[in-house]
Amino acid sequence: MTGASAQSSGEETAGPAGTAETAVAGRPDGPAHTAVGAPAGQAPALGAAAGAARPVWSRDFALFFVARAVARLGDTMLPVALAAGLLQHGYGAGAVGLAMASTAAAFAGLVVFGGVMADRFSTRRLMIGADLVRLGTQSAAAVLFFSGHVVLWEICLIGLVNGVAGAVFQPGVASTVPRLATDIQGANGAIRIAESAAQLAGPAVAGLLVGFASPGGVFAAHGATYAISALCLLLLRLPPARPGSRPAAGHGQGTFKADLVEGWREFRARTWLWGVIAIWCLYMIAVWGPTVPLVATEVVQQHGPRAYGLINSALGAGTVVGGFLALRLRPRRMLRAGALALFAFVWFPAAVGAGLGVGAMAAGAAVAGAGQAFWGVMWATSVQTQVPSDVLNRIHAYDVAGSLAMMPVGQALAGPSAALLGAGHVLLVSAAMSLVVPVALLAVPAIRGLVRADGRGPRAGRAHPARS
Repeated sequence: MTGASAQSSGEETAGPAGTAETAVAGRPDGPAHTAVGAPAGQAPALGAAAGAARPVWSRDFALFFVARAVARLGDTMLPVALAAGLLQHGYGAGAVGLAMASTAAAFAGLVVFGGVMADRFSTRRLMIGADLVRLGTQSAAAVLFFSGHVVLWEICLIGLVNGVAGAVFQPGVASTVPRLATDIQGANGAIRIAESAAQLAGPAVAGLLVGFASPGGVFAAHGATYAISALCLLLLRLPPARPGSRPAAGHGQGTFKADLVEGWREFRARTWLWGVIAIWCLYMIAVWGPTVPLVATEVVQQHGPRAYGLINSALGAGTVVGGFLALRLRPRRMLRAGALALFAFVWFPAAVGAGLGVGAMAAGAAVAGAGQAFWGVMWATSVQTQVPSDVLNRIHAYDVAGSLAMMPVGQALAGPSAALLGAGHVLLVSAAMSLVVPVALLAVPAIRGLVRADGRGPRAGRAHPARS
């Protein structure tokens, strides 16, 4: 999820895949082949599975596409509602950071267990259940804000439950897209564009709802997006998993523990994988963690919620551009290309930290969004094509957990750091650290030298081992 998707909501996207998040945030035509570096007898990566080619666009992929886009629409509305709502009730930047951190902490702490569940049970049912839980929690939040009875611990508790539901939902995303389409990079790019378009509209809609109605209206709308997502997933018909691609279901504690251990063994066997996650911990603490709450509070306090909605919409517009670039460009060394694109993120925290005008902040956000989205597609496609299908959900869960483990730390420290140094100075430090992260990624040979495994690069040839 390093890229994803766990952006503002703390669910998807700010991991290496972007959402998870979001990562987020949070996907190969050509001959079928076994995942590069997979042990003998192990199942191939899902996107490389033998069988009839599945084009990107189909009825079922369209349903999944809508589910992800609508859910992302709600997630990008949430920071506006939290910032404006808590500020209206006398809370400050620290409270906004804690509310966001409650979701991120529960999500990062439990997503590994969600990965084991996704490899053992129906991912679709797990995702539908998680959406229904979040429909209930966001409805409860709407009632609190409509009534004017807003207590921080209650908002944090709602965020905690949302994080648990997200931990159950997110691992299944990794294995769903490869079962719906064979062009994994194309599918990832299309979903990223959809989520980005939602991000373009979401904050602006939230700003209007806050300005003309109440933060409670934003929470009610957010809950409705989860209802639509659950309906789309209910109508979805997933192709059956390949024989042998899932472990036999069991309910014993020993078996569950063995699945966890196997997932960890597969995770640490790939230097490029755990290397990115280790570096992403720095990104979460020093860049994304403080950027989200501090940008929200700084812009809302100085320019109002509509300006914050405009800047987030610009970020969404940039990620749309990054998604289109990821659809067209097929670099042979995907992680190297993605790391180079990450240098663009510096313009977002730098523009806000320097106190530039709304137009300059929006331009910085657009450039940052393009770089982050391109990295996210490169990362997600690398994971889904390099990792064997029978451990993909668990690997993705370790990816997400490692990516987001430090995010609540960065968010929780945002308020005290801003009180000590000033929010602008903290954002400038985050901008400097956003340059350190891609340098660190490019400094690791296993990361910069990883060759794509789907044979769709401009000079596709013999692939390097995935376990390097």
